[in-house]
Amino acid sequence: MYIIMLGAPGAGKGTQADILCDEMSLPHIASGNLLREEVEKKTELGLLAKSYMDRGELGPAELVTKMILQRIERPDCASGCVFDGFPRTLSQAEALDKGLGNKGKHIDKAVYINVSQTELLKRLTGRWLCRKCQTPYHQVTAPPRIAGKCDKCGGELYQRDDDKEETIKERLKVFFALTVPIIDYYRKQNKLTEVNGNQGIPEVARELKTALRGKAK
Repeated sequence: MYIIMLGAPGAGKGTQADILCDEMSLPHIASGNLLREEVEKKTELGLLAKSYMDRGELGPAELVTKMILQRIERPDCASGCVFDGFPRTLSQAEALDKGLGNKGKHIDKAVYINVSQTELLKRLTGRWLCRKCQTPYHQVTAPPRIAGKCDKCGGELYQRDDDKEETIKERLKVFFALTVPIIDYYRKQNKLTEVNGNQGIPEVARELKTALRGKAK
């Protein structure tokens, strides 16, 4: 099966993708990890991506699309994979369909982990990091034993600018503007499945497994 995980920052799509990949023995294709891998290997696409990253830019969407299409040519993707963080735009979704179509394959399911904006803000604004060892904490789900101090090294905890409420609201605004057309794209193909992401990790995993079970037979 070729499965796409869709969800806003904080929806838990990476966590659910890992669980799904373990259960179905499929490779987890995370666009961020793939980008870093290409940069580390100093491939042609990796060097091009690094030139954008060095300038603090994300790089063109076409660059990530090329990396993804090259990745699915590897033997481990012959029976399927789980895409995480891709596609991010409608044009990337169309390019992915074309790339798979050229191999006689297609997307089986696009899973949208639907989480309310209130819950997303609670999850994302609660993130804190240790300045010394970078251990992550969450003020609700994984707080430190002593407020403001790292359990491991005693370092000061701080919140990244990316995790502050106003920044997160803007990130979510951009995400939904880009993602609604993708959701509609897969819904029109009768490939979209929505899962209630406001639940805990085990509950979301069970609902996701149930939603995919019929398709996997």
